[in-house]
Amino acid sequence: MNYKTILYTINLFLSVFALSGINFDKIMKRNKFIEARVLILVFGFAISYLITNFMVDFIS
Repeated sequence: MNYKTILYTINLFLSVFALSGINFDKIMKRNKFIEARVLILVFGFAISYLITNFMVDFIS
């Protein structure tokens, strides 16, 4: 397996774990908890992409 894929996976889990501490339910409209979870996933993918590219560029 490619080391970049491993970094993406680790960073995705860490970013989703960190973002789950933020209460997005209060920011979103009422009874939109599914959309709040999707927002956490989208932010998690974006943050993991940025962190992984930073780490790969920093190493190389």
